[in-house]
Parts: sequence; structure tokens; C-alpha cells
Amino acid sequence: MPSPSRRPASLREVAELANGAEGDKAAFGRALAEFLDAFYTDPGARQAMIADEPPSLAKFEDAYIAAVAEHLARRWNLAIPPWVDQPHRFLDRAYFAGGLESLKAILLAESPLAFRKRQIFVETEPLRRARMPRDGAAA
Repeated sequence: MPSPSRRPASLREVAELANGAEGDKAAFGRALAEFLDAFYTDPGARQAMIADEPPSLAKFEDAYIAAVAEHLARRWNLAIPPWVDQPHRFLDRAYFAGGLESLKAILLAESPLAFRKRQIFVETEPLRRARMPRDGAAA
């Protein structure tokens, strides 16, 4: 298990941190944000950071972490890891970020493919962070 004092070096470590934080529903989001900061600042390690299959979490997190891996692979021209296509990495019902009915049409139109195919509807760039390179790569 990764040390809590450093950023997760892979999506696998994100899931391990979330699994180890029983009762802390925000642990997944914090670990993912830290992972993204590491991912964006270390281009040479990006493929390895998404390659290993994360342990299973709750249904939504399983789908979301697969969408993250696929979206990052597509956006940064990496190989899409095969684990993202496992059946438990897809939602059975649509999830709309923000929870506002008025946003649904926008989210349906804007969601990147990796999220949309898992029925997760989010903004155009759901993984935006301050450390994200501004290179104009298309999603």
C-alpha cells in the first residue's frame, strides 16, 4: 500500500488508498486529485501510471477510475489499458455530475467518450487540474 505522505504513483495506488480509508467517502477524490497532479508533471511515467488494474471499489468508483484511465490514454496518446473494458467498469444507470436537471443536456453533449460510454456525464475536461499541461491536446 502506498504511503499516505506522497502522491499516488498509479491508479492502482488511488484505489488502494481509497480502500484503506474506510468510512472516508472523500478519500477517493483526494487520492485521484493527487494522482492527476503526479500524472501531469511526469510525462515519462504516464503509461505505467495507468497500466496496472486497480482493485475493485464501489460500482461508481470502478467505472469512474476506468473512465479516467481511458480518457487519459486517449488525451495523451497512450495505450488504453485492457482492464478498462471489464464489465464491472461500466454503470447500469446514468450518472450526471452536479445533480442539476438543467445541466443534463450540456453534460450529455460535452462528456468525453471514455466517460459517456460508461454512462458518466461530466464536463468537457473532467480531469482539469492546475498542473495540467496546456498543450492543446484533444480529448
